Amino acid sequence: MSKQTLIVIGNGMVGHHFLEQFSQSPAADAYNIVVFGEEKQLAYDRVHLSEYFSGSSHADLAMGTADWYADQGIDLHLNEPVTGIDRDARMITTPKGEYPYDQLVLATGSYPFVPPIEGNDQEGCFVYRTLDDLDAIQASAQSAKTGVVVGGGLLGLEAANALKSLGLQAHVVEFAPRLMPVQLDDQGGALLRQKIEDLGVQVHTEKATTAIVPGSAARLRMNFSDESHLETDLIVFSAGIRPQDTLARACGLELGERGGIVINNQCTTSDPHIHAIGECALWNNFVFGLVAPGYTMARTLSAALNNDASAAFTGADMSTKLKLLGVDVGSIGDAHAKTPGARNIRFHDEQAGHYRRMVVSQDGKTLLGAILVGDNGPYDTLLQYALNGIELPANPEALILPESEGGAPALGADALPDTASICSCHNVTKGDICCAIDAGCTDLGGVKAETKASSGCGGCAALLKKVVDSELEKRGVEVCTDLCEHFPYTRQELFHLVKVNGIRTFRGLLKQYGKGQGCDICKPTVGSILATCWNEHILATDHVPLQDTNDTFMANMQKNGTYSIVPRIPGGEITPDKLIVLGEVAKQYNLYTKITGGQRVDLFGATLSELPEIWEKLIAAGFETGHAYGKSLRTVKSCVGSTWCRYGVQDSVGMAITLENRYKGLRAPHKVKMAVSGCTRECAEAQSKDFGVIATEKGWNLYVCGNGGMRPRHADLFATDLSDEELIRTIDRVVMFYVRTADRLQRTSVWMENLEGGLEYLKQVVLEDSLGIGEELEQHMADLVNTYQCEWKTAVEDPEKRKRFREFVNAPEQKDPVQQWTSERGQRRPVLEVVSS
Repeated sequence: MSKQTLIVIGNGMVGHHFLEQFSQSPAADAYNIVVFGEEKQLAYDRVHLSEYFSGSSHADLAMGTADWYADQGIDLHLNEPVTGIDRDARMITTPKGEYPYDQLVLATGSYPFVPPIEGNDQEGCFVYRTLDDLDAIQASAQSAKTGVVVGGGLLGLEAANALKSLGLQAHVVEFAPRLMPVQLDDQGGALLRQKIEDLGVQVHTEKATTAIVPGSAARLRMNFSDESHLETDLIVFSAGIRPQDTLARACGLELGERGGIVINNQCTTSDPHIHAIGECALWNNFVFGLVAPGYTMARTLSAALNNDASAAFTGADMSTKLKLLGVDVGSIGDAHAKTPGARNIRFHDEQAGHYRRMVVSQDGKTLLGAILVGDNGPYDTLLQYALNGIELPANPEALILPESEGGAPALGADALPDTASICSCHNVTKGDICCAIDAGCTDLGGVKAETKASSGCGGCAALLKKVVDSELEKRGVEVCTDLCEHFPYTRQELFHLVKVNGIRTFRGLLKQYGKGQGCDICKPTVGSILATCWNEHILATDHVPLQDTNDTFMANMQKNGTYSIVPRIPGGEITPDKLIVLGEVAKQYNLYTKITGGQRVDLFGATLSELPEIWEKLIAAGFETGHAYGKSLRTVKSCVGSTWCRYGVQDSVGMAITLENRYKGLRAPHKVKMAVSGCTRECAEAQSKDFGVIATEKGWNLYVCGNGGMRPRHADLFATDLSDEELIRTIDRVVMFYVRTADRLQRTSVWMENLEGGLEYLKQVVLEDSLGIGEELEQHMADLVNTYQCEWKTAVEDPEKRKRFREFVNAPEQKDPVQQWTSERGQRRPVLEVVSS
């Protein structure tokens, strides 16, 4: 039986999500799937588009890979726009030819609305929609001082933030009397304006632009209807979107009066063989401009094509939780009290800069909507009340009051019904989470992998953790936080016990707070804590039994029992003389040499007894241990920066060396990697590191909690335009807070994801010093810096410690006679298997 053909026009977020859903469904076997994208790039995340200006590449934002499409058997056509649809022949046309279809999916999205202003097509006028648009804006900004965004809605404020990140004096021009007129009321809009202007972005409301003409002090001049004007070097139009329905209009599909492709509940158009999803679709006379409703449409259509009779799109919640230019903004449901009989409850703290408004039903029992500006803390609780029809408490105002003024605690996970939406991006309910747990998921990571919850915008992370922990406990699965059977404490609690009580030995800690003899879990964990607190040598008498092999011998054991040696090369900068020494040492001891990904040299094949000899030669040349064997700072990778590169704006090598020398030797719950890039071209790949630093014209941008490896994670922007001193102080605080509070073997990325409040909570602790421990964290770091010692040097200079490196106690000079070697690509490598005839 020959297969039918399903063609998808549009390779954006919604189109890609449909392909993810449909390709895994039973019906996919019956179709040849073909997708056409107008852009040259694969589908990418437009929600985080502004991160492109902070150094993210298309690869960082991409939602899939070409290999994924190939693995699913999807025929991918990028940079090939569809120019026509012949409904009678069921054929589409592109500049490269004609393609027949049996089912056609329109996922063409939307296009930016550009107001019909005279001169809106001049050089220096842009829209804010695609990566190509952003490339054009970035190129123009290099020779500009000021930039204007036309439009004060969600997209407009995102664009203003992007212009500000490019170093421009940013302005926002809005026709309405307030910012975000769809989501906010007058008081909320006024507070948002104040906060944004405090950040240096000028806001101009009630301004109607009549013409754009050449300027005198800048490239362009915007003339307004009130006879005022504003001069600027570039203009970005972000005044809303319109459904991209050109193809549908040309082939005669039913459209709405103001555009949009009319669809039914199964996302099918007026032609039964053509379907539409996302921002191009008009359902019930409404176009949804958010990604979550588009994803719901994609899932609905996939189910409908699989003959699921229950599949139906019945609308979507348009609530939004955002951070615009660093300002919290939330809007839920009927935020403007349009429901008959609706009543308002408001809380406005001008001193703190918080505005909260609840819209309740006439009887005061139902939450209809809400507005939050300045603090989104109550958002999750209010959203669940609104979405699930949960009856409000007798004093509903307590939901928006601060706790100090009688505010109620957040809504508990147990109070949520199974239908409660936990992750709107992927339509994951509390019931879905319960099913995943019942199917065998026993931790947060498993639930995320099974349901995809919190893998979209990530705004539901805190609520998801509460629900998972609550449901596990209900099922009798103890959410145990004990380190191991010997210590009924978490790593964080043990850290505080050691620090507060001045405990300096494992035996002392075990005697006071543990039981038994210890194990392979608690021994290295406590060893790391002791090292972080007191910075004693790793081979101190009581510490030796706590370490694994690599830490014990300060080198990494390899497959054949030999060791690799990694000297520190701060920032990747090395003199020719030091390179020669590395070569001479490698040649003398016949070591295999390799350049590592962290810009160091790894020397493989040293025997145990050779380690002190090699270290002595390296130390004499100015090298020291690179701590490749420990859960500590590994490397600070760098590009050449402003010293050599014509694009560099700061001395990235100098900063990398400063950071590496400052944090070397620091013991942590897991290994830590850093990088410093001299400009936004990001040659050092800083945004894939635990701590990434990117140079700007005004200083440094800091990214935190990223990592590569088995579960790559893009780092989050933490602070911008920091001075050298501010950067170091901020990293000091984040590093020490991580060291004190993370679980054993927990990378910074997982640590932050598991923090209650995530990134925003971490910012409060570090940047706002909400816990009042900032100076304490800085002092602890200073103590560690001041007591640093090279562990290799201490070991080789102490005869007792050096005795540990004898392979044969009765014959100290005897080498291991068992090792067998072969040659490959001009270097020695071990023979891993000996085959006898």
